[in-house]
Amino acid sequence: MFWINVKRVLKSGFFSFIRNGFVSLSSILVMVVTLSVICGLIFLSAILNSSLDQVKNKVDVNVYFVTSANEDEILSLKKSVEALLEVEKVTYVSRDQALSDFKERHKNDEFTLQALDELSDNPLGAVLNIKAKDPSQYEGIANFLQKGNFISNAGAPIIDKVNYFQNKVAIDTLSSIINTADRLGFIFTLIFIVVSVLITFNTIRLVIYISREEIAVMRLVGASAFYIRGPFVVGGAVYGFISGIITLVIFYPVTFWFSRVATELYLGLNIFSYYTSNFGQIFLIVISSGIGIGALSSYLAVRKYLAV
Repeated sequence: MFWINVKRVLKSGFFSFIRNGFVSLSSILVMVVTLSVICGLIFLSAILNSSLDQVKNKVDVNVYFVTSANEDEILSLKKSVEALLEVEKVTYVSRDQALSDFKERHKNDEFTLQALDELSDNPLGAVLNIKAKDPSQYEGIANFLQKGNFISNAGAPIIDKVNYFQNKVAIDTLSSIINTADRLGFIFTLIFIVVSVLITFNTIRLVIYISREEIAVMRLVGASAFYIRGPFVVGGAVYGFISGIITLVIFYPVTFWFSRVATELYLGLNIFSYYTSNFGQIFLIVISSGIGIGALSSYLAVRKYLAV
């Protein structure tokens, strides 16, 4: 008996969707706008995360060694740093490589190059470039280097300078931006979902209002709440599913066009490639959001305005 009622509810829901063609079209258009906002938030979040990742990659800590530091001692320290859980990557730059990089950066500065050539020895020490897994972890790495008291076999310190403290303001600012962006993204997503439910709720309420006499008759003959609500919930889910498909189709050419604009603005993310490579995940989010919002809005509309 239960499955018979379920089949009837599904059939009635699809029939109601077809019968109220104009209102169904209006509901679908409203939900397309709603799902487009949700889809837009997905891409906005992807652009923001991509931009933040690029900034993260430019933030690092450099450990400068004294010129007398032995390479074996530096490589030993490198292994110690790599063992830290906070560290993602450590790159060693030898004295010769540091000198070569310095000359490349100042290749147009003849005065600096001439002064460098007059020196009898390489004035630059080796460098360790350290990248942390998260910008907030650089302070712990810097403290480890400062308090480690790393000395050579001769008893002299091998570390000349750690540039974290010069970059601390920039690193702290970046950490604050990332945390704020995560919180704001979550809050805005919740707000848009609530607004979407309210807009869809008011649109679907019109469909239920048209069927108010039919619902009254069903209640008089003793129809259950499930049997009355069911077709509207199914209809709302159908609105959501169709709206999701339309939204995904619309965003295909939109992301293709926007990818060119994003390239010109140097946003660092190809929106179209992101859309196609993550289509499965985006499909599930948009379709499930559409079905969920449509079904929930229908359920609330029936419950609140028809007192079922």
